[in-house]
Amino acid sequence: MKRYYNFQIFMQMKFRKQIMLLLLICVVFVTGFASVSGKEGKVNLCKHVYFLQITPINIIFDTDMGNDIDDALALDMLYKYQDEGRINLMGIMLNKDNRYAPEYIDIMNTFYGYPNIPIGILKRRDSLSTRDRNFTTRVCLMEENGKPKYNRTLSDYESLPEAPKLYRKLLSEQPDNSVTIISVGFSTNLAALLRTTADEYSSLNGRELVAKKVKLLSAMAGCFAKDDYAEFNVQMDINAAMEAFAQWPTAIVFSPYELGEVIRYPGSSIENDFDWTKIHPMVDGYKAYSRMPYNRPTWDLTSVLYVMEPDGDFFKKSSRGTVSIDEKGISHFVENEQGKHFYLMTDSEQQKRILNYFINIITRKPRNQ
Repeated sequence: MKRYYNFQIFMQMKFRKQIMLLLLICVVFVTGFASVSGKEGKVNLCKHVYFLQITPINIIFDTDMGNDIDDALALDMLYKYQDEGRINLMGIMLNKDNRYAPEYIDIMNTFYGYPNIPIGILKRRDSLSTRDRNFTTRVCLMEENGKPKYNRTLSDYESLPEAPKLYRKLLSEQPDNSVTIISVGFSTNLAALLRTTADEYSSLNGRELVAKKVKLLSAMAGCFAKDDYAEFNVQMDINAAMEAFAQWPTAIVFSPYELGEVIRYPGSSIENDFDWTKIHPMVDGYKAYSRMPYNRPTWDLTSVLYVMEPDGDFFKKSSRGTVSIDEKGISHFVENEQGKHFYLMTDSEQQKRILNYFINIITRKPRNQ
C-alpha cells in the first residue's frame, strides 16, 4: 500500500534529512525537465504538481493496555500517524490477560475510524480474566442514558485470535524486512512468537519468520540509569524478557524507564485541550486512571516516537551492544560493536522538545472526528 503527499504535508513531518532530499530531487527534476523542454528552454511549472511517494511503515503494536495510561496515549499517536498515511497499523496485540483490554482497544479502533485493525489476545486460562479493574474496565462500563457510552465494532472478545497466531499471519503477509514491532508491555508475546513452529501461514519457525520479516523491535523496557532496578515491563514476565531479548534475531532499540519518567504528559492538557469533542475514550481513560489533575510519564510514547522520528533531534543513542536480563529482572548493557541492541537517552532540551511534540499530536483532532 502506498500513499502520496504534496509538499505542504510533507513539510509538516519535520524530517530534516527527508526535506533536504526532497529539495534535491525537485532541483534535479526541474533541471532535467528544462533541458528537454524545447529550443527556448521554457518550463511552465504552474502546470505541474509534484508528489513524493511515501511507503507507510508496517507496524504491530504490542501492549499491556490497562496497566498504565501511557499505552492509550501511545495508541492515540499511532492512529494520528495512520491518519497521515505514514504507517500501516497492521495489528494490536495484548500481552496481558484481561477481559476489558480488547474491548477498550475495540472502542479506540472504532472511535478513531479503524474498526478493522485486528486484535490479538493473551489467554492464561480458558477465558479472559475480569479481576483486574483498571481504566479499561471503567471506560468499557461507562453509560449515557442507560446505554453504553462508546460504540464497539466487535461483540465476542473471547474468540479473538491469540497473539502468537495473529503475529504469524500478519508477518507472513508482508514483504521481507518490512515490519516494525513496538512493544510497550511485557515480553510474553514476543517470546511465545519465537517459540512457534511452522503452520498454515508459514513453513518457518518463529525465530526464522521474525528474522525474515521484521526490521526493528522498539521496546519500552529496561533501566540503565540504576544498577539494581527491575523495570516493571521486564519484572512482570522476567523469563519471557530474558528469552526474547537473548533470542531476538533483529535490531532492538530500548526506550528505558529513566527516559519516559522525566517527560510527563500534563493533566492540564487533558482537561483543557479537547473541547472539540464531548466524548473521547482516551481522555476518559486518563481521567479514570488516577485522580485529576496529574502528570503522567510518557514511557510508551517514546518508543513510538523513535520509530517515527529516528533521525530527528529528539534522542541520543547509546553505542551498539547487548542487553541481557538477569533472574531478578535487572537490565544489563554491554558495549559490543557487533551487538544488535542500543538504548535511547535525552538531554533537557530534547525532553522539552519531545513533550511539546506529544502535546501537539495528542490534542490534534483525529480525521474521523
